[in-house]
Parts: sequence; structure tokens; C-alpha cells
Amino acid sequence: MTLFFYIGGGMMVVGAIGLLIAAFRTSFLWGLGCLLIPLVSLIFLFVHWSEAKNPFFLYLAGMALLAIGAPFLSHAR
Repeated sequence: MTLFFYIGGGMMVVGAIGLLIAAFRTSFLWGLGCLLIPLVSLIFLFVHWSEAKNPFFLYLAGMALLAIGAPFLSHAR
């Protein structure tokens, strides 16, 4: 079950990077804003849903796996 934690964390990182790549593909300013200002990525998600939905769902799936695996981390030692 701890494997879920690590796989989920990796999926979250890949999803976040994918969202950043989608923002830079749309515009340099969107990408820069998403990189430097936290709430801009949320605005980008709503404004450019068609480009950002796949990385967002990957991020959500990773978060779910991380939440499933997190309680079992202390028992792994």
C-alpha cells in the first residue's frame, strides 16, 4: 500500500508539470503566471479547460492514490 503513496506523488508531479506545459503552450505569460503566482493556475484551469483537463485529472488521480497510501506509511517501518 505504500507503493500507492509513491506512485500517487509521482502522478501529482507529472500532472502539475503537464499543467505548466499546457499553460506555456497557450501563452508565455500564462506559463509564467502559473509558475510564479499560485492562483493563476486555477484561473488557467477554468479559462482553458480543454487544454488543462487531462493534466488536472492526472493530478487528481495522483492525489487520490496518495491519500489511499498515506495511512499505511507508518506501518511500513
